[in-house]
Amino acid sequence: MSYLRGERKRKFKAEINVVPYIDVMLVLLVIFMVAAPMTNPSVINLPTAGQSTQPPSDYIEISLKPDASSTISLNSKGSSHGENKESAADRKQLMKKLREYHDAKPELSVLVSADKEIKYDEVIQVISEAKKLGINRVGLATK
Repeated sequence: MSYLRGERKRKFKAEINVVPYIDVMLVLLVIFMVAAPMTNPSVINLPTAGQSTQPPSDYIEISLKPDASSTISLNSKGSSHGENKESAADRKQLMKKLREYHDAKPELSVLVSADKEIKYDEVIQVISEAKKLGINRVGLATK
C-alpha cells in the first residue's frame, strides 16, 4: 500500500452549527421590533350601559354636538319635545342659560346628552361647571 503525499483521513466533527439559528433569531427579533409599535395599547372599548334608573319627569337637557354647538332645553312630563329649546354658541353662553334655568327652577336635575364623536373632556367640563352652579343631580344620557 502506498500513501500519496498529503492524503490524510478526515475526522468528522460532531458539533452543531449554530450560525443558521442565530440568523433566524435575528430575523425574528427585527420582526418583533417593527411590529411592537404598531399595536396601540391605549385604545379601550367602552361598554354600553343599561338604564339603571328612570330619568326624572322634568329635567334640563344639555345636548352637546361635535361642531362646538350646544343646545339647552327644558323637558317636561307633558311634552315629548323640549320646551324653550335654545342654542348656545360657546360654553359661557351655555352656562349663562343653564344658570337662568336653574334660578327659575332649582329643583330640576340636569341630563347631559353628548354625541359620541365629541371629546370626553368637553362633557366632563360641562358636568363640572353644572356642579359648580349648585346643581346636585347631573346625569348622562345613554341609548
